[in-house]
Amino acid sequence: MSADAFPRVRRAGHPGHESVYRTEIRSTEFTSAGRFAQLAVDLHDSASIEETVQAVVEFALHALNCTHAGVALSSNRGRGLEIPAVTHPVVAEIYQRQVEGWQGPLTQSIRDHAVVRVDDTATDDRWPQWAARVLELGVRSVLDVPLTTGNATVGILGLYSANPSAFGPDEEAVAHILARHASVAVANARHEQNLAAAVDARKLVGQAMGILMERFDLDGDRAFQVLRRYSQDNNRKLRDVAQELIDTRKLPGSLKRP
Repeated sequence: MSADAFPRVRRAGHPGHESVYRTEIRSTEFTSAGRFAQLAVDLHDSASIEETVQAVVEFALHALNCTHAGVALSSNRGRGLEIPAVTHPVVAEIYQRQVEGWQGPLTQSIRDHAVVRVDDTATDDRWPQWAARVLELGVRSVLDVPLTTGNATVGILGLYSANPSAFGPDEEAVAHILARHASVAVANARHEQNLAAAVDARKLVGQAMGILMERFDLDGDRAFQVLRRYSQDNNRKLRDVAQELIDTRKLPGSLKRP
């Protein structure tokens, strides 16, 4: 930190040096708090989950002085993991190898809902094949922190460094705070996304009902029943049936008239 930031700093050994040291600590803490506050604002303003997690990994890259960072999220439909944000393609490869083999710190962090740290991939023997490949990619230290909401783990914040033993207790504490911000932001973004999808689906169903009502002289209840019956009989989502009817102006498949 530059001397300009503390114009009243005195030489070490001066009677006032202890108060100056405390001033430096308070200023550093204030700066960190300000950065996290700005991150919270940025996450709140993010328009999508992708923008949300991208803000997180970029912040992590600078706040924790790591080489790479990334976020892996559990799929909204429960189909494995999605990788919406990384700062380098290396992270995506590290994630993908763990997802395919279900071995490594990321998958353990998900299973145990706990932080997993690898101090040196050159000596860690918990996942030998994974560690050997990650070492080849130039990564020595790994810190995987779960993103949790309630009792569920919605994803992982992964931090990577080219230096061994890069992540100690201080870095882990900052990563915890960052993961907490990210967890809330991701949960809110997904909630907004689900609401938007529900509104969009209702609009599509309404338009499809209008087409059926006009073409076949049906009332609203009967038009909805036609869409729902076709959806159930063909194991298709009601939204998809409505979209196809809107696009083609006819019911999909062989059912032409209700």
